[in-house]
Amino acid sequence: MVYIGIDPGKNGGIAFIKDNISCEAFKCPETPHEMAMLVKEKINKVKIVSASIERVHSMPRDGVASSFSFGTNYGMWLGILAANKIPFKQITPFKWQKYYGAMPKEKKSRKHKLKSLAFELYPGAKNTLATSDAVLIANYGLALTHHGPGSKR
Repeated sequence: MVYIGIDPGKNGGIAFIKDNISCEAFKCPETPHEMAMLVKEKINKVKIVSASIERVHSMPRDGVASSFSFGTNYGMWLGILAANKIPFKQITPFKWQKYYGAMPKEKKSRKHKLKSLAFELYPGAKNTLATSDAVLIANYGLALTHHGPGSKR
């Protein structure tokens, strides 16, 4: 079984948790082709795959160009999941972050706490600021699938 977690931002990432044990994380590839090939390679010969993707939307403070770019990336990930017939859940940042406990309000502090949590759960994964959200989203999806919304790994 493979659980996929996707942080769809341009500086986001994708994580693959295999058999509830090992985790691999990658910064978001540059092109749609590279995105699709990475998913295809990681799910090759796996019978059961499930994904969780962060449900995102533009923010009033975002510029038009950055909102468009952000939405494009999100749409590409949704298309790749659908094309590969991977069932997925869209999860709000509030929901998956709440699962891991209280978070600092300030973005930089919050990102560093999330990176630290990802490292604690999967020390062998490439836990960077770009990939740690994806690792935690995948872990959250795994926990929801196996234990329901209130459980921890």
